[in-house]
Amino acid sequence: MLGAMSKSSVVSRIAHQSFELAPSIMPAGPWWNNLETTFSQRPEGFELELLDKTRVTLTAALDVALRTGGALGVGALALPLGFHPLKLRQALADRDLYQTIAESGDPRIFFRQPQEHVVVQTRAPGWPHYEPDDGICQDLRFASAFEPLNPRHRKEFRRHAQNRIARARYWCHRDGPRPTIMAVHGFFADPYWLNEWFFQLPWLYRMGADVLLFTLPFHGERQTRFSPFSGHGFFAGGVTRINEAFAQAVHDFRVFVDYLCEQRGVQQVGVTGVSLGGLTAALLAAVEPRLSFAIPNVPVTTIADLVLEWQPLGTALRALLALTGYSIRDLRHVLAVSCPLTYPPLLSRDRLMIIGGVGDRLAPPKHSRLLWDHWKRCRIHWFPGSHVIHLDRGEYLKQIARFLGEIGFFEEKWQTPWKRHLRA
Repeated sequence: MLGAMSKSSVVSRIAHQSFELAPSIMPAGPWWNNLETTFSQRPEGFELELLDKTRVTLTAALDVALRTGGALGVGALALPLGFHPLKLRQALADRDLYQTIAESGDPRIFFRQPQEHVVVQTRAPGWPHYEPDDGICQDLRFASAFEPLNPRHRKEFRRHAQNRIARARYWCHRDGPRPTIMAVHGFFADPYWLNEWFFQLPWLYRMGADVLLFTLPFHGERQTRFSPFSGHGFFAGGVTRINEAFAQAVHDFRVFVDYLCEQRGVQQVGVTGVSLGGLTAALLAAVEPRLSFAIPNVPVTTIADLVLEWQPLGTALRALLALTGYSIRDLRHVLAVSCPLTYPPLLSRDRLMIIGGVGDRLAPPKHSRLLWDHWKRCRIHWFPGSHVIHLDRGEYLKQIARFLGEIGFFEEKWQTPWKRHLRA
């Protein structure tokens, strides 16, 4: 039955029988214990035609180079601050706090409901930005009331004043409100102009949707003081900081959902995200019931296993675990509370879609496949490119448009531009 289900769910040209009919790699029971300890070494298993194999090999090479440089940078600037033996022991000592929540399988315990009636301020956007002829572009911000669940980290979070200001950029039609696509950027990649291009924002807007780009905690203008690069603070505070940063991301994102639905009267909102933002989108699918859809794009699913592939960072992490007497299962367990594999999605299977890159070596396709199995093999599209080079993007954009139409995301009065994009 699972094989038959997967045949109808793979909507890309790259869909080989050996992949479609393969058994699930998502284990039964607690995934942090039962997922193979060698998951980071698992081969990807695609059988590609010569043209696709060539394109995948070339684009993957760029990912490997970027991964090595990124691992060196994060290892030099974040590992000493957040992952030295004492800090790692402290984080793993918090396991009792986090593991009980993870084992409950109830995301509401960790991802708590934000306060109501938050005042969201608007202001003119900075330059450069996309300016539609029939709409407006605004920057949104509010003072985040997020408090870490872990009491030991509340004072630390309060010190980071910039991070306590949640931010987004919003494009809306003048004749709205319209159905709204909310997008979440990846690690380090927060500039709005970059994400306008990556998410093909003008294309989404012309399809008939309003669009909001959300800034993750510790990125962009939310960076910590003296941060050497955007996103540094997300990981430099150690394992506990990662958990709480995801909790803040979900909290602040939901305040923007409140703003759109309750203050602006938006009837439908959905989320997409890339890489780290893809993981955030997958978490939101388990937490926010008002979402019409979730589309993680080249998502990370288990950060602990991902780091083991980022050499030389992986070697350093293995050494630290050995030094403290812990295993990869222990590290997964601490991070499980902020992992989408821990919770069932609130959205039905037909409202979930995954975009995966066959040549991705920053968030390898095994992560997309693991989430796909966890989500009961929902719709998935594979493109013959890498994490940063999305070849055949036009094809998966059409698949996204088709998907949005099938779930009724666009009301009848907004369907004309959507249908035009579907035919293009």
